[in-house]
Order: sequence, then C-alpha cells, then structure tokens
Amino acid sequence: MKKGINALSYFDGMSCGQIALERTGIKVNKYFASEIDKRAISVTQKNYPDTIQLGDVTKINFDALPKIDLLIGGFPCQSFSFSGKMLNFDDARGQLFFDLVKALKTLKPKYFLFENVKMKKEYVETISSYVGVKPIEINSSLVSAQNRKRLYWTNIPFLNQPEDKKILIKDILLDELEEKYQGSHINHYLKNKGLILKPEYRFLNSSQSEKEIIEQYTNYSNEYSKPQKIGDLAFKGQGNRVHSIYGKNVTISASGGGQGGHTGLILDSNLMVRKTSPVECERLQAVPDDYTKIGVVLNKLGIYEELELPKTVRYKMIGNGFTVDVISHILKNMNL
Repeated sequence: MKKGINALSYFDGMSCGQIALERTGIKVNKYFASEIDKRAISVTQKNYPDTIQLGDVTKINFDALPKIDLLIGGFPCQSFSFSGKMLNFDDARGQLFFDLVKALKTLKPKYFLFENVKMKKEYVETISSYVGVKPIEINSSLVSAQNRKRLYWTNIPFLNQPEDKKILIKDILLDELEEKYQGSHINHYLKNKGLILKPEYRFLNSSQSEKEIIEQYTNYSNEYSKPQKIGDLAFKGQGNRVHSIYGKNVTISASGGGQGGHTGLILDSNLMVRKTSPVECERLQAVPDDYTKIGVVLNKLGIYEELELPKTVRYKMIGNGFTVDVISHILKNMNL
C-alpha cells in the first residue's frame, strides 16, 4: 500500500497505536484519533502533529471519513476489571464499547484490534459475540519488564506469542535519577513505614546481596517472570508491596493506590524504596523516553506552545496506554 493506510483509533489516549505503527514500519496516510482527554491529546499532537482529532467517540461522523484500513481501540476497562465493581455494560463507560462496535459494523475496516483487561468469562463471551472473534491473551512481560496480562480481539492473523526478551526491572532503570524520584532508604521504611520483610529478605544486616537472595529463593522455571515481593508495608493492596528489581514490575495503572501509586514500589540497587519514575514507566510500556513529558496546546493567540506535564498526569496517561511492542507484534502480520 504505497500511500499508506488510514487508521482510526478509538479511546486513543496518548496514541500508542501510532508508536506501534511507526515501530512496525507501516506507513500511515491519515491517522484519525477519538479522544477527550486534553492533556493526552496535547502529547499526541506534540509527537504526531498530523493526527486528526475527532473528539468524543459518541459524536463521530462516519460519512466524513475515508475508507478505514485499521480500526484500533482500547475501550474503557473500569467496567470489566476484577479490581473494579464489574458493572460491565450497566456502567456508562462499559456502554462505550458499543460505539466501537458501531464503528466496526459501519466502516467495515480491513483489520481491527481491540484491547482490554482480563475479565469474567461471560463478559469475554459477550464482547466476542459482537466483534466475531475470540480474544488472544498476551502478557506484556514477554516484551517488557512489566507483568501485564491483556486480552486482544483482532482479525489480524496471529501466528505466535511474542518472543520472551527476559527484561527485568533492573534493565529499565535510569542510571541517574532526579532527586524527587529517589525515595527513602529501606531502613526508613522498616522503622517509620511499617515494612514487613519476607523472612528470606532479612539480609540487610549481612553481606548477602539481594541478587543472591533472589537466586536462592526464586523458582527458576519462571525465569523471574513475575513480580518478586520483598515485603509489605503495614497496609493491604498491591500499591503497598515492595518488589525486587530482579523480577517484573507490577501492572502500572491509570488510577493510583497505596504508597506506590500508579507504579508500585521497588527496592533499587541503592537499597532505596521508591516508585519507578515516569521515564521508567514509559520503558515498562515500551514507549520512547520522555514521550509524555511535553504536550502542545493552543494559546489565546491561536499559537501552539509547549507545556511540561505534571508527573501525576504522566503516570495516569502511561497507565492508560498500550504496551507498544505487544501491539506492534500483532500489527506486523497485517497483509497490506
């Protein structure tokens, strides 16, 4: 396809779909994005200024669109996630799925790719009945240092799971970290935050390194494929667990919770308990470094100006995104 494809992305967010298309080497003629989050749009327009923004998914004029070759969408997960109330289609956010179905039936794209979290079997079956295919489950841990199981509904031929790159948290950490992301020494957490270590991690007063502990207690059949918990703060929940950098990161989320917020807590090589920084989270999603740092907005004079985004906005945006290398792995099998 010499002129490139026309793609339409529902719930486009910060446009991870475009990163995946670019990384796969697929030429894009026109990329239409439906998104309402202004700060996510600002990041998209900074990185992909030719993006055509369509706004609200419920108000798209299909007659104004050209032939669409690829329809892509990570429809809202809050209605289906086990961590939520699981109201599915009784939730207004869950009903937005039907706008995606409407686009699929009306535009009849050659290919489609939809993504969501693992969910109850009956929800999966309902979604599958509307789109005509069963989902493929892929864990982002194969291509990144993040444990992130997701379902993908697509008519793109799927040949195999991505190759396991065996990337661990330690492989994506920055060599130099801004002071605001450095956290506190583990002894501070032991004393003031109520950190309760797993018995095997009581190595802090000995000469035994964390790597030696991991090698002693890790099931090698997993190849460190899951988050390796070191201990818990005196609260419940994933956001209050401290994990080793010799394992995978927990699933980063769009909604923060606990001391670890959106990202979870790690014990780094300096024995500092901290969150992963925005750049490190971008790496967990296979997004380019500092992709979410700057957005562009129109000022009162109608001129675009750059705006640095707060870290909390970046964390949420990244948590809402795709793992880019999973998407590119699927897209590469399109016959264009």
